[in-house]
Amino acid sequence: MPETNAASPTLTTETKHYRNDVVLVICHGRLVAGSEGILYTTVHQLIPTKKRIILDLADLQHTDSLGLGTLTRLYVSAKSAGCSLELMHLSKQIRHLLGLTNLFEVFTVIAESGVKFI
Repeated sequence: MPETNAASPTLTTETKHYRNDVVLVICHGRLVAGSEGILYTTVHQLIPTKKRIILDLADLQHTDSLGLGTLTRLYVSAKSAGCSLELMHLSKQIRHLLGLTNLFEVFTVIAESGVKFI
């Protein structure tokens, strides 16, 4: 039988505000079932007042289908409110999931190859 981690999935976020209504949300941990509400709540409350929200996923260790669904829900909410939701610093695992689901065509991925984001 496979070994399971008894600890609950943990996701934390840091929010940094920049000029021109730009917000950077830095994600740490695992975006999986049980933790997706943390990201959703953090970002969803920013959507009405910001024009551009960037999710920094450099320290995101893993995501599952619920995490991917949360990113998609946030994208749709942002777009309908006239807000841009962008991703940066994608791990191999997240790149793979976005590729499998054809979501690379939906999300804007920024700050690749040293390009400045602000």
